[in-house]
Amino acid sequence: MRVKKIAAVIAVASSAAAAGGACAQQYPAKPIRLVLPFGAPGGTPDIIARLIAPKLTEAWGQQVIVEPRVGAGGTIGTEVVANAAPDGYTILLTSPSHAINVTLYPKLTYDAVADFAPITQLVEVPNILVIHPSLPARTVKELIALAKARPGALNYGSAGSGSSQHLAGELFKKMARVDMVHIPYKGGGGVVVAATSLPYVRSGRLVALAVTTAQRVATVPNLPTIAESGLPGYEAPAWYALFAPARTPKPIIDRMQAEVARIVKLPDVRERLAFETIQPVGSTSAELAEFLKREIAKWGAIVRESGAKVD
Repeated sequence: MRVKKIAAVIAVASSAAAAGGACAQQYPAKPIRLVLPFGAPGGTPDIIARLIAPKLTEAWGQQVIVEPRVGAGGTIGTEVVANAAPDGYTILLTSPSHAINVTLYPKLTYDAVADFAPITQLVEVPNILVIHPSLPARTVKELIALAKARPGALNYGSAGSGSSQHLAGELFKKMARVDMVHIPYKGGGGVVVAATSLPYVRSGRLVALAVTTAQRVATVPNLPTIAESGLPGYEAPAWYALFAPARTPKPIIDRMQAEVARIVKLPDVRERLAFETIQPVGSTSAELAEFLKREIAKWGAIVRESGAKVD
């Protein structure tokens, strides 16, 4: 009897694998929705989505439709994908908010890990630490010294309470042991972040001190990292990744991962990304799964320690 049960299990597993393989061979057979849960038209997420979607459409002969479903810190669009059929025709393009919201929102209607199948981390986007020229600091060390000399007197802006920029600032405060006041704005319009700050730097309206990535950025090679400028171990870039609903057949996930990883490394795509100071990644699904777990733990601790709340 035990032998028969084992044989039955093997038969079921083999049937499932065969079905998944057949499904992948036929995929895609209809348009694909690429759900964008945050960001304004022309912002970084929109740029990335509309750069990738036409390339996938061209490669597969099926239209990839960018579908903005914004609101509630990205949770509305994310919930749409969590509840979608696991057939590869509804995909989520998300950011650090996917990891941050696990702790930031006390009652999410989905599980950021269990309800999603990782596909690939598309890109990494450096945030840039910039200050007003009137501040008497021109390096990260000088800024830290100034903040320590004037506790509570310096303000820093972000795209909103609980945003990745906000928590990057809180991480900076924690590691530098300084007291600065967070000023949240509604979205990115009231504060310049990442590549959008470079024109202000070049015009002299802002002073760039460092980038938040672990390594220097090729498009601004003379700008040091925060880690090498006085806070070893500091790392807080933005990132964008693709996820599918959980239980999406692995052959479909693998095919999507391989195609997108190829696309982000095409010369014309790399050139467009570089123009926006965005770095292609194209990770494996397994690498994205491990990366997400680390991000959830990292930002969960900062949310709890800082007391960050949604607006």
